[in-house]
Amino acid sequence: MSQDRALLDTVEGGPRYAMSLADLKQDQALPKADRETYRPWAYDLAATDLYIPRLGAGQQRWFAAVTRAGSKQQHARVLILTENATSKTWEMVATIDLDDPQDLPEIVLDEDGYASAVDAASKSLATPVGVLRSAVVDNFATGGDRTGRKLLAPTEAARRQIKVHDETAGKFGPKGTTRFAPAQAEFTDAYALKTRMGAFVVFSHTHTQHDAVTSPGLRIVPEKPDRAWLGTSPSPAFTYRFTCSDAAAVPDAPGRSSLLGYGCRRTDAQAAAPSTSL
Repeated sequence: MSQDRALLDTVEGGPRYAMSLADLKQDQALPKADRETYRPWAYDLAATDLYIPRLGAGQQRWFAAVTRAGSKQQHARVLILTENATSKTWEMVATIDLDDPQDLPEIVLDEDGYASAVDAASKSLATPVGVLRSAVVDNFATGGDRTGRKLLAPTEAARRQIKVHDETAGKFGPKGTTRFAPAQAEFTDAYALKTRMGAFVVFSHTHTQHDAVTSPGLRIVPEKPDRAWLGTSPSPAFTYRFTCSDAAAVPDAPGRSSLLGYGCRRTDAQAAAPSTSL
């Protein structure tokens, strides 16, 4: 449920960047002078906490890790690893940087040090994962006007999503429009651990961004990061697809959930028919 199910991370002085397969595709389409320099990822095990849930027979095996870095451990990244049922190898399927490590809720451990897995779709939670996913997408689509602000507390992560909507919607001025919309989630699995107040949930959502001109004869020129999908040919409209990972603290009593961090990657882009842009 990561951006592309396989991630390479660069960590130097703290979690800063997660490189997905989409990033690799995008990077390879850039001129060499514009490409980033990446190094093998590594984490300090001494500054990493593991949360291993007790699982029943037949359940997919997975665990969460929270790694910290920085002179004051001021950076925190959540990793989700699952066992591939066929190859029996472990795969890192999600990485999410938390805006503030102190916001990580207290995960309940039993006397043997095991965590407890929670059904993220359970209605015993104030915001089941399907509703949580819709609220996050609404932050992009409407700036949170429908359900985002109602269901999600005004955390830094939620404010950043709303800022993306507010700043992107008017980027073309009168010459074009930008609209965000929900898309069917590419990865519907979610991972949740019991906390003192509810659950810590890691999930994925997918949304689209549709850019279009408002007058015949106008064209949008693909920007450099988009050319891996679009090439260099202008078009009156483009639709971009983003796959995102999110982490939230969800209460088990009525109340708003707290989005603690998220990350999105462009995973597709297509030119749209002219009739959809006018």
